[in-house]
Amino acid sequence: MRRYDYFVSDVHLGLGWKDPKEREERFLKFLSLIPREEVRALYLLGDVWDFWFEYKDVIPREGSRVVAKLISLMDDGVEVHFCPGNHDIWTFSYFESIGMKRFDQPFFTSIAGRRFCLGHGDLLGGAKWSYRLMLKVFRNHFAQRVFALLHPWIAYRIGLGWSNSNRRAHKPYHFRGEDEPLYKFCLSTLKEQPVDFFVFGHFHDRVDMPVGEGGSRLMVLKDWMEAGSMPCAVFDELTCELRSSDAPIL
Repeated sequence: MRRYDYFVSDVHLGLGWKDPKEREERFLKFLSLIPREEVRALYLLGDVWDFWFEYKDVIPREGSRVVAKLISLMDDGVEVHFCPGNHDIWTFSYFESIGMKRFDQPFFTSIAGRRFCLGHGDLLGGAKWSYRLMLKVFRNHFAQRVFALLHPWIAYRIGLGWSNSNRRAHKPYHFRGEDEPLYKFCLSTLKEQPVDFFVFGHFHDRVDMPVGEGGSRLMVLKDWMEAGSMPCAVFDELTCELRSSDAPIL
């Protein structure tokens, strides 16, 4: 029996943009439609949550039904892997404690004999100094301890408020093809090791393009902002392809 692997990113649960309740319900439906007996693994490639910060004894309330659904998938034998994005960067140990497998980008792995490079997609190949500085602060243990001193209600008002204002201030981004640092990262990677599929999120754009001349492909997953959409990539042990909102789950 052929087995399948799914890749999703940029659901942004909790983001007060368009219809957050509809977006969560849509993602729950997607997780329910996955045929568990035929699926090997689900890869969450960052920004599934719009803001996530784990206190020692407190986790976010937002998306708790999604967490329950992921646990149910794992109980049925589906592996769930996750890579933190720039919005859910503050994941410390909770996901691992419920059975999910964390990895940091770039993550190289072999699935059914094909080579994958996975990640959220930001920073790879370079980024603006201001963005690199921001993430450096976010990853600083002292800064994390200071932020943890805030009451969760205050912390989440700050985090979600900042994210919402950021979303409204920025126009939709369009991937720049071969001029994109991420593409150049993929090209340079191929000089060091073979990769069949590069799969990332972050750019909120749908991309499927060749890299180099050996048949490798770069795939960027679309975000979940559009009502009715269930964007993902599916690997069927032969090839990996992007699926649109009107495509069947398998």
